[in-house]
Amino acid sequence: MKAPRGTQDIIPGVSEKWQFVEKQLIDISRRYNYKEIRTPIFEHTELFQRGVGETTDIVQKEMYTFKDKGDRSITLRPEGTASVVRSFVEHKMFGSPNQPVKLFYTGPMFRYERPQQGRMRQFVQFGVEALGSADPAIDAEVISLAMNLYRELGLQSLKLIINSLGDKESRNNHREALIAHFQPVKGELCEDCQTRLEQNPLRVLDCKQDREHEAMKTAPSILDFLSDDSSAYFTKVKAYLDEMNIPYEVDPNLVRGLDYYNHTAFEIMSDAEGFGAITTLSGGGRYNGLVQDLGGPETPGIGFALSIERLLMALEAEGIDLPIDESLDCFVVALGDEASIKAAGIVNTLRNAGIQAEKDYQERKMKAQFKAANRLNAKFVLVLGVEELQEGYATVKNMETGEQENIVFDEIPVYLEQNL
Repeated sequence: MKAPRGTQDIIPGVSEKWQFVEKQLIDISRRYNYKEIRTPIFEHTELFQRGVGETTDIVQKEMYTFKDKGDRSITLRPEGTASVVRSFVEHKMFGSPNQPVKLFYTGPMFRYERPQQGRMRQFVQFGVEALGSADPAIDAEVISLAMNLYRELGLQSLKLIINSLGDKESRNNHREALIAHFQPVKGELCEDCQTRLEQNPLRVLDCKQDREHEAMKTAPSILDFLSDDSSAYFTKVKAYLDEMNIPYEVDPNLVRGLDYYNHTAFEIMSDAEGFGAITTLSGGGRYNGLVQDLGGPETPGIGFALSIERLLMALEAEGIDLPIDESLDCFVVALGDEASIKAAGIVNTLRNAGIQAEKDYQERKMKAQFKAANRLNAKFVLVLGVEELQEGYATVKNMETGEQENIVFDEIPVYLEQNL
């Protein structure tokens, strides 16, 4: 038996990297005053149809959808924002006196697509959402948080791309211009883009298959269709980023793949050599209107999400070793049945005292037990033999210095706490 295609086992030796990275992401988010939210792994299918958008590739091609025993259509969540907004509405968080409501989440997402390096059918996403503020300063804060998550883990080869998708008026005007531009060459576009041109022409600009088509290079820019309000909003976002010393590039073709985006959109890329053909690390943007679409009051929002798999790939591409301590505090070597029983008690006492401890469970000889301690990179080894049991102490060896001391049983936890 093997894991299903597009999934992976994260085994010891690798899981420690995940734990370290996830802890860093959470700690930094809390520094920005974001609170954790946990939503179900599956939701009613309608949530993603309404929230993500009927015309997106996710809804049309990539969702894991099934009927439950009550004949209800259920979908494994393909992204996090729709679930967070659903919870925001359901629990009436819009009534909280603390606004905006600032949330972060982490967990597995599911999309049925062709597996490739850094793109799995089950992947782990970390994201943040800020709901309840239309201030461009919160846009800049969210982008700053995203950039700092990468920088504080040591990544250097980063590029921030931003764009404005404008308000409804701006998008409608741009939509008409796109249809007029691509209609003459519609037959030359891929089948998906021919459908997108009728349903959501902005998505044509996001096509990977037709990206080199000549019409793409001369497509009308959304920036030329921004209303005065949208243009002023985007100018303020850039001013905040400038004040924060966050470099960026404006790309008018950046549209993102989800229907709910408007105004600010952004992606963070990796320029690291060997990172791979897909350079995007994370992306997000503003989604004013999504709360209303899911049954809530008019509430602006902005957020982003990143793939932890791709984050770990970027760290590897830049040769960054995470400071993970894989050593063991203490290994107890026991010789004989009585010593083994006493060792179990000592190990339990040490663990209760907050000390990482292990003992032999293979009935190995002393030399083999010391080898096991070395493989586990133990800092101290406690030896229990016949003499030690009779005298009521353990021989404690510092594995770095080689020094040994006899420590009575009751004093072992304090001794290790002082010397670790």
